[in-house]
Order: sequence, then structure tokens, then C-alpha cells
Amino acid sequence: MSSLPVATILPELLAALKSSPQVLLNAPTGAGKSTWLPLQILRDGNIDGRILLLEPRRLAARNVAQRLAELLGEKPGETVGYRMRGQTCIGPATRLEVVTEGIMTRMIQQDPELTGVGLVILDEFHERSLQADLALALLLDVQQGLRDDLTLLIMSATLDNERLQRLLPGAPVIVSEGRSFPVARRYAALPAHQRFDEAVAIATAALLREEPGSLLLFLPGVGEIQRVQEQLKERVAEDVLLCPLYGALPLNEQRNAILPAPEGYRKVVLATNIAETSLTIEGIRLVVDSAQERVARFDPRTGLTRLVTQRISQASMTQRAGRAGRLSPGLCLHLIGKEQAERAAAQSDAEIMQSDLSGLLLDVLQWGCQPDALTWLDAPPEANLRAAQALLTRLGALEDGRLTALGQQIAQPGNDPRLAAMLVAAKNADEQATAARLVAMLEEPPRGAGSDLASAFTRAHPAWQQRSQQLLNRIQSKGGTPDIRLAPALLAQAFSDRIARRRGSGGRYQLANGMGAMLDDDDALSRHEWLIVPLLLQGSTSPDARILQGLALDIDDLLARCPQLARQREVVEWDDAQGTLKALRRTQLGELVISVRPLAKPSEEELHRAMLNGIREKGLDALNWSPAAEQLRLRLACAARWLPEYAWPAVDEASLLDSLERWLLPEMNGVHSLRALRTIDLARALLHLLDWPLRQRLDSALPTHYTVPTGSRIAIRYHEENPPALAVRMQEMFGEAATPTIADGRVPLVLELLSPAQRPLQITRDLSAFWNGAYREVQKEMKGRYPKHVWPDDPATAAPTTRTRKYSNPSS
Repeated sequence: MSSLPVATILPELLAALKSSPQVLLNAPTGAGKSTWLPLQILRDGNIDGRILLLEPRRLAARNVAQRLAELLGEKPGETVGYRMRGQTCIGPATRLEVVTEGIMTRMIQQDPELTGVGLVILDEFHERSLQADLALALLLDVQQGLRDDLTLLIMSATLDNERLQRLLPGAPVIVSEGRSFPVARRYAALPAHQRFDEAVAIATAALLREEPGSLLLFLPGVGEIQRVQEQLKERVAEDVLLCPLYGALPLNEQRNAILPAPEGYRKVVLATNIAETSLTIEGIRLVVDSAQERVARFDPRTGLTRLVTQRISQASMTQRAGRAGRLSPGLCLHLIGKEQAERAAAQSDAEIMQSDLSGLLLDVLQWGCQPDALTWLDAPPEANLRAAQALLTRLGALEDGRLTALGQQIAQPGNDPRLAAMLVAAKNADEQATAARLVAMLEEPPRGAGSDLASAFTRAHPAWQQRSQQLLNRIQSKGGTPDIRLAPALLAQAFSDRIARRRGSGGRYQLANGMGAMLDDDDALSRHEWLIVPLLLQGSTSPDARILQGLALDIDDLLARCPQLARQREVVEWDDAQGTLKALRRTQLGELVISVRPLAKPSEEELHRAMLNGIREKGLDALNWSPAAEQLRLRLACAARWLPEYAWPAVDEASLLDSLERWLLPEMNGVHSLRALRTIDLARALLHLLDWPLRQRLDSALPTHYTVPTGSRIAIRYHEENPPALAVRMQEMFGEAATPTIADGRVPLVLELLSPAQRPLQITRDLSAFWNGAYREVQKEMKGRYPKHVWPDDPATAAPTTRTRKYSNPSS
């Protein structure tokens, strides 16, 4: 029995794998769950078929496979093999395959029953990568519908057990202790007055002077790694080797970083969070944790991703500290105050909550269902799914929520949907070779290659060549000669929304999707008017995205090759300056205007369409609202509040603008100018929103006028916020005992009672109370001021009048 901690739970784990379709294993760093346990399951687990071990990163996958093969005294490709993008090392005798998660998804799509596979292990699941969540959802679906004999083992150093148990209530949870080497953890916030790279280098160099052993330094990104490396060169002894480690490094350079330091040397590995999991970096006794990470956040509104530097979770801090205790007692220095560390989130956010989901949606649709039909630990956000649907629709892969024949083709290569669309669009051998090279370049653009794709295209790059050949094999193409002249039309198949036109000076461009983008002022690409920019990054401060990779375009040549990109619209526009309408033929590529030509006299239909578009842009104030029209609109709004049992039309601005064709257009016959437009009777136009019974109901329940006891018809004044009001001379209300009401008696009118000279005397919503109360004071005052008018003692029963005493009583 091994001395590894996970060995103590092996019997319990094997028993669980025999009895349960899903098993959860919580095993801290150094327990041996990745580099020892799979072999024991292979030997003693009686698994009927191969074992697939999923690793979230390519470096970890190859490293784990190498270690497992070494334990068997073999080379990878024999009992243990691996598969990852660009590399496959599998033989006929392979029984344990270490695969990256994207490869796992393709394997399930190509063989939904996973023929010959008995167990799938999802390692380091706490990282909650997008592909891991997708793989789990698909595997659970496979178990439920196709393979009830397939077993899943989900394991991690920091499993979120509570949530996983809610998702998989029947899964046993097995907990292993970690390796017994203790790790002392210190906390020290960086000085606020120092630059980040300088402060980190000073703290790291000080720890190297105090403590023996090699050191692993966690930094948020490649830029910080390079800057801190420069700072450390001046501060460390000659026997310290500085080794960067990040995902964009070639695999052989990554592997150099994890090998032990030569005799007589120690090393500092400057790494991103790629080094948090599954890697044993030889000789590491010290860890310096910047407590920061850089994560990609997708903005569904813009369709772009921005990089955000943020504080890591407590689970990640624990993971990073654990790197110091893999081989011996260690020390971890967290460059953050202890109180701040304790306030950090317990777990990192799942990648599915903040990613571009176009690839995931394509995979799910290819699987044959909608996303809500699968079981997710975190359901994909609706906004991100809508953005994914929009992109797939634009690529021609989706129609009415289902994959098209083209969509099926795009789903086959297993690439990002845009890049797959470019591969599918290539028809002959040279186009296919060009597309394959472009995909390889865009998947892994090397640092320092510059922004000009044309310049990078000619570079000899072994990784690009290898990846290009793999892609050509996948689409069963012999391939021809890559030709940069074919690139614009191919890129446009995938990135038509990222065709850009220069605006002004200073490297600023507008994209076909309406967004802004920018290059540095001195970038040679900025001299070109037209670009296509497949790689963009949304900044955190500027509204314009930064162009990372672009290619100069001859727009006329592109449109000759791809005429479907442009659309011609015959439009009539509202000219504010002239107060007239202009008829134009506009050629556009998305939001970019390529050319504009004047048109002959437009038809009435075109004129009216332009007028309605102009009104929608300017708002309802562009029309001439008479008092009668305003009152009708208010009556309709009040009717919706007071008589909700009827289907009243919405008359808020947004609703009226949305329904202009229904109510305004019928009144526009013969209207050919802006002046004529403003003569339309909007009160009559609004009535088109009502059928005849509803018009009658409005007039009876919310009348325009109220007939007072004298027989006069007095206008009711409706208001958006205040109750309806009736301004009437007090003497005309004599004989009215109670307050008049409207809306089937539900709403009393506010009475503004006026003097004979039409001046306000009293405002009341309770006429009876006024006659019996405050009227006495008004009567005294009015008798003195207007002695010729009648001021009865009992106004509720007196005859109403519009005349003075002389005319109301001729015999007196």
C-alpha cells in the first residue's frame, strides 16, 4: 500500500464505484488523486472498459499521463496515453486515456454511447471550466438515456460538495486527507506607494534570502510575469534561475519550467494560475501568491471579452499554498492582508457564468437538444445564450432555434464556431490550406507578433504548421498552398461583424457591428482605411475595443468576392437642416456605409416609411399634438388604470412609437411633406387603436364633457397624475346634491367651483360636504361681492342658473 494519503480511502472508493453511478472525491493537494489513484482503479476497480481521465489543461494532461506511465515503467502510448488539441499519443493497448476537456466533448459527440469506456474521471473539477461543466452535463445525459452502466468520478482538491450533492443527491462523498507536509501561511499586503511589479519582486527576493529551496510565484498574467522577471533579475543571486510558466508558452518551454533545477541552482517559477492544479513542479518549497488572477468576462451586449484582474477566492489561495507542501514542509506568503483574504469569496465563479457560449450552444444543439434539457451545476445565463444564438444565426448555423445543414458542418471540426465557419467556407485546396493556417494563428497568437496578420502569416512557426496539418486532416483535405490574398474573403465568412473602417485619425475605427475599435497611433496598420479584425479585446476603461490582430482590406475586391456581405437599401431620410425628405440608395456593410447615391422621386410608401422612421428617432414630439389629442391619450391611459377589465391599448411613448403603422399611417394618405405631416389630426388617428365597442365604452365611461344641472356641457380635464377635474361656475351646480363621478362611479371628479367672474372659489371632491359646511362662508362673501346673483341657503335643492337675480326672477 502506498504512503500517499489517498491510499487510505482506496477500498471505500472502489466499493463506491461498484455501487454508484456517480461518486464525489474530495482530496487535497498532494494526496495522489491524479498521479496514483487512476492506476489503482485500473488495477483493482474491475472497470469494464477503458478509463478516461479529464484534465482541464494541456500541460497538466501530458504531465499526468507521463507520470502515470512512469509508475508502470512504460512510455505514454502504451497502457496510459493522452489526447489533446494537436497531440495524440494512444496505442492499441491503451486502457487509461488522459484527455483534455474539449477532446472529451468531441469524443461524446462522435460516439454518444462512449463505446468501450467504463469510467470517466473529471479531475480538478473545482476549476469549473466551461468544458468541464459541459462534459458533466453531457455525461449525465449519456448515463440517463444510453449508458446506465457508465460510472463518473468527480474529484478535486476543493470540491463545492454542498452544491454537487444537491445536483447528485445519490452520489457518495469520499474525503481524503492531504499530504502531511505542513505549509506555514503568512499574509502581507503590498505597500500602496510601490508599483505592483516592484513590490512583488522585493517581497519575493526577501523570502529567497530568508528561506532555502525553489519558489513558485503566482501572478495574474503574462505582462506581470515579464515585468516582475525583469525586476527580479536585479535582486536575486546568480544561482537562482527565473522560469516563466503560462498557457501561451509552447509545451516544451512549459515542461522546462516544471523540471527540477540543475545541481547547485534553485529556481523561481513565475506562473499564472496554470500552476494551481495537477502539476508537481520539482523542488518547490516556497510559494509567493499575489492573490490576484486575470479572468475573461464575456459581454453579451458587445459580443467581446474583456480581461479583468481580480482577487482570487479562498479556495484558490488554499490551492496555491498547497503547492509548497507537495514534497516537503513549505511556506506560502500571500501578498494580501489576512482580513482581506478572509473576506474573499469561498469559491471562484464558474466559467460558464461569464463566457461566450456560442461553442457550448453549438455542441448542445449538435447533441440534439436545447440547453434547458440538460442538467447543469450552473445553468447557462440567458443573456449569454441569446448572444450565442445571434452569432450562430449570423454564421448561418442556426435557423428557428435549430442547426442548419451548414450548422452541422460547422459543428464537425470541434473548433470555435467562427473558426469552424471559416474552415467550412474554404472550398478548394489553397483556400483550405489558408483557412487552416489562419485558424492555427488565431487559436494561439504568439506574443510580440504585432497586430498585422499579413506579416505574421509568412512567419515559420512549427506549432502553427502542426495545427494546420491536423485541421486539414480533420476536414479530409490534402491542402494546397497558403495564400494571404485568400485570407480576407475567408475571414469575412466568420468575422463580417468585425470589418472596420477608419474614422478620423489616431488609429480609431468603427466596426460593422457599430462598435468602436482602436490601434496605437504608430501602428502601421492604422494607415489603412479598411481592416478586418478577428482578434479584439474589450478594455476596462476605454469604450473602444483594442485591435490585437487585423488584416488590411481592399473593400471593393472583398465585395466582388463576397457580394452577400453588402446590402442595398433605398431609404428616405428626414433632413432636419432642410426640413425636407431625401431619397437615397445606401450600400452598407452592417453599420458601415460604403456608398450613398440620391434616388429619383420616391413612392408614397417609401416616404411614409421614412417619416415613421424619423418619428421613431425623434419621438412623439415630432408630431403636432392638439389639446384634444393630448386629452384623448390621457383618457386612454386613465381607462387602463380605472377599468382594467377592458383591453385598452397602451399609449405610453414606446408603445405608440412601436405601433405607428396601426394608428398614424392610416391618416397619412396624401401626406408627402413634413409640413403636411404636422397637420394630421392626432385625436382622430389615435381612434384607430380602438374598435367600435371600445370607443363607445370610452365615451360613456370617460366622457370628454359633463352636463351640469343648467344643461351646460363642461369639459372634463384629465391628467396623468392628478384626478380628473371639472371647472364650473358654482351657480351652475345648484341643485346637484352629490359629487359627479365617472368610470362607472369609481372615480369622483374634482370640482373647481368658480365665481360669476370665473375666479376659483372652492376645490372639492365632496360636493355634499361643501354645501353643508364651507358654503356658508362663501355665501356671505359672495352676497356682498355679487349682490345681483342668487346665493340660496340650500344650494343642493336650489335651481341652477347662469343668470343674475334680475333675469332669473323677472317678477321681482
